[in-house]
Amino acid sequence: MINKLLEKIKEYDNIVIYRHLRPDGDALGSSQGLKEIIRASFPKKQVYNNGNDESKYLEFISDLDNYNVSEFKGDFLAIVVDTATENRISGDGYKQAKEIFKIDHHNDGENFGNYTWLDKESPSCSAMITKFLMTNKNELKISEKGAYYLFLGIVTDTGRFKYRGVNSEVMECAAFLLNYNIDLQTLYANLYVKSPEEFKAQAFVYNKYKATPNGVSYVYFSLKDQKKLNLTTEQASSYVNVLENIKGSLIWILFLEQEDKNIRARLRSRYITVNDIANNFKGGGHHQASGATLKSLKEVKKLLKIADEKLKEFKNDKKDVF
Repeated sequence: MINKLLEKIKEYDNIVIYRHLRPDGDALGSSQGLKEIIRASFPKKQVYNNGNDESKYLEFISDLDNYNVSEFKGDFLAIVVDTATENRISGDGYKQAKEIFKIDHHNDGENFGNYTWLDKESPSCSAMITKFLMTNKNELKISEKGAYYLFLGIVTDTGRFKYRGVNSEVMECAAFLLNYNIDLQTLYANLYVKSPEEFKAQAFVYNKYKATPNGVSYVYFSLKDQKKLNLTTEQASSYVNVLENIKGSLIWILFLEQEDKNIRARLRSRYITVNDIANNFKGGGHHQASGATLKSLKEVKKLLKIADEKLKEFKNDKKDVF
């Protein structure tokens, strides 16, 4: 499929790249990075990103597109990156494409489009795009900006190379990108330096989190809490990993009340698969990083009960460790 991707990019003069709703670092990194590869390698092609929403914590990425595909004269290729299911594609017009090429690494996705490059073992879509670049380095180029985006995607989706799935190939991809003068200090400052208001929100998590009988840690952000802390929904959702280092708590969850009264859940874990839990609540994602949408506090309690039972079973099986 790497060869097929290059073949299709060469075939089309017009290309639009799509990513998922509520983009994270990997969605933006892989889409922006691929755009930069195509622009640097084939300067005569028209290539754009399409997405009609942004992410507050990634607002330092300033050159996003939201291209109107109706302006294209002729056929175009749609490339959809880091998006498991069709209903999560951000932006309009992808169905107008002559062909759709899906590039993804989620293990609970669906088939859509004409071609699919799926690598469930890859911890990030940006690593897949970097592999595509490295495999075809005699034909493809990338700008420093493009390398920056891809490195950003790898860093964020691997938790700075902490999560399962990071292997020598992923580190080789990162090392390859570092040849393009990436300013790591600035990148990490953009991602992780926090304002005083954000530290107050972090203190809120420490003060308000609770735990189930078997150690699932969780915190609930009501709309009132978000307003009091002056946080957008996207900003509040980023605090899920404040709970990641509590001893014995191998599953941690952030619940976030939405304006439409739904409750968004962000599930994270060590060792334990949680995307199967999310699948029961109109969600999904990675084995150890998933999201779900709940309709009520009753469903919150139900999800916590399922997660608690799963953690209990895991600890019983691993009594020598936990």
